[in-house]
Amino acid sequence: MAEAGAAFGDLGTLLPYALGAIATGVVAPAAVFLGFGLAYLATGWLYALPVAVQPMKAVAAVILTEGLSAAEIAATGVTLGAILLALGATGAIGRVARVLPQSVVAGLQLGLGLSLGLLALRMIAGDWVWGLSALAALLATMRLPVLPAALLVVVGAALINVALGGGAEGAAIVAGGLVIPDLEAFGTSALVAVLPQLPLTLTNAVIVTAAVAKDLFPVRADRVTERRLALSSGAMNLVFAPFGALPMCHGAGGLVAHHRFGGRSALPLTVIGAACLAVAVAPGTVALAVLGAIPAPVLGALLLVTSAQLALSKRLFDARPSCQVVIALTGLVCIPFGPAVALAFGWPAELIRQRLFRSRAWRRESA
Repeated sequence: MAEAGAAFGDLGTLLPYALGAIATGVVAPAAVFLGFGLAYLATGWLYALPVAVQPMKAVAAVILTEGLSAAEIAATGVTLGAILLALGATGAIGRVARVLPQSVVAGLQLGLGLSLGLLALRMIAGDWVWGLSALAALLATMRLPVLPAALLVVVGAALINVALGGGAEGAAIVAGGLVIPDLEAFGTSALVAVLPQLPLTLTNAVIVTAAVAKDLFPVRADRVTERRLALSSGAMNLVFAPFGALPMCHGAGGLVAHHRFGGRSALPLTVIGAACLAVAVAPGTVALAVLGAIPAPVLGALLLVTSAQLALSKRLFDARPSCQVVIALTGLVCIPFGPAVALAFGWPAELIRQRLFRSRAWRRESA
């Protein structure tokens, strides 16, 4: 029961971005949730572990702020899908992951966790009563592993909100269907969406996700390699983006979320995949209204629990003191500037640390 409930542990990432994009009136709700549903089911079958499927955050932010058209969104998914497939098929992503220092990976994990935590706090700040009550309920129910903590809190909050007269109206329905982007759409999307998203996907959705999977499932994570994550992310975007789905990827935070709330197999992905398919085929705006009844601060509470576990990884505490300096610096840079800048900053910092360490060791041996 707890493992099935873990399916809803990552709603704090999925729903705000998906419902926000739907509210723009550019993407069709059925296409968005159909894409997520099928991607979740395929991911569960491929990895047999709760490897998350999430909206691409930078792309979703551009949709909400810049107003991308349906063709530009499709072009973004197709372009990113092709790049990821190429990196996976050639093995280039694996070579990058092998030479990337573990201190930098831990720093990226720390920074991404702290960034998610800040986002969670902003969501909770919308209504502290809802947010803190949900957080207290989560911490209490998580003490009993047999209880589906995330499911109980989300459903309970939605029912209470409706009883109090809250909830959101269903979003406007727009027509879905096959979208074939033109060259202009590819050009625009490359500049405003693909370039901001690609570093985030390569670090968080591929390299850090593979590292987290090995930490959480040291015996069973053989399938969760950087190459496979790149290939599966690329394939689901190439297949689903032309039909109106949001660009999707895997994510370290989502994997931690499913695991934190009890997920140990593909069952959470099967449950959330089936739920997304149910939303996709539901008549009118009924399902969207139900999802809108979940208060945003409650989703923030889910996200806060997840972010803490992502940031406070085992490799953070096991690292030697000199490595912890690089981890902290990389993480702090990641918060305001994102993982691409943090990677560009952290890698040279680690090389400098190694050089200083070898120099001191040589001096000690020579003394």
